[in-house]
Amino acid sequence: MNGLEAIIAGAIQGTIEWLPISSEAQTMLYMLNYLQMDPQTALSYAFYLHFGTMIAVIIRFREEFIRIAKNLRLDYPLTRILLIASLATAVTALPLYYLLKTVSPGQNASIFTMFIGAMLILTGVIMKVMGTAGEKGMDQMSDREMILTGLAQGCAIIPGISRSGITVATLLAQKMNQETALTLSFLMSVPAAFAIFLIDFGAIRLIPVQTAVILTASSLFFGYISMNVLLMVAKRTPFWIFCIILGAITVLFILIV
Repeated sequence: MNGLEAIIAGAIQGTIEWLPISSEAQTMLYMLNYLQMDPQTALSYAFYLHFGTMIAVIIRFREEFIRIAKNLRLDYPLTRILLIASLATAVTALPLYYLLKTVSPGQNASIFTMFIGAMLILTGVIMKVMGTAGEKGMDQMSDREMILTGLAQGCAIIPGISRSGITVATLLAQKMNQETALTLSFLMSVPAAFAIFLIDFGAIRLIPVQTAVILTASSLFFGYISMNVLLMVAKRTPFWIFCIILGAITVLFILIV
């Protein structure tokens, strides 16, 4: 991967990380079909790209993270939510991660791409069915709701299942208000991204340092900008439809080609 290819990969990750069209799926499609990477290598690069957008979230919500650092108590709502949800995320994410890592490097990329397209369509359906907001805030969130949201987030380790899409959908289904759902989805991405970085570090460390720096800088820059844009327009955007259309195009493209 050269410098320009790394910038493009970071731009894809950062621009659509917060949209329910799975940035992980899109970066993998780019690396599988245009850079001719094998699925294993592409998966590790896709995992690493979340490092840049994680930093973008920390910068954008630095005041919230400072408050968490000053209130490392289970009776502080945001600390409790992130802790319980993150532990629940591990329950679903770890088995799926090890399952994904069994994919043979020689596996046909078209089959993997078809799978990604199907997962995008599934995310869109989930968003459509579950996407009715309520008026609940963070302080009204029960432990059960935190666990359910965390379990849902763990499923997003599968390329094509949008992390932001499935977490927001789960929160909206539990009658959280949309602003709270979006904010929590952003904040929950930080421990999830950091955890997968550590778990997959054996493969991630093989990424050349110069490439890693470019990937991080690009995904951070585009992620920060897109996050702020999303916060301004999210309430008027039917995100679920993007998943279904993009997934259908992906599947159709593979069938035709």
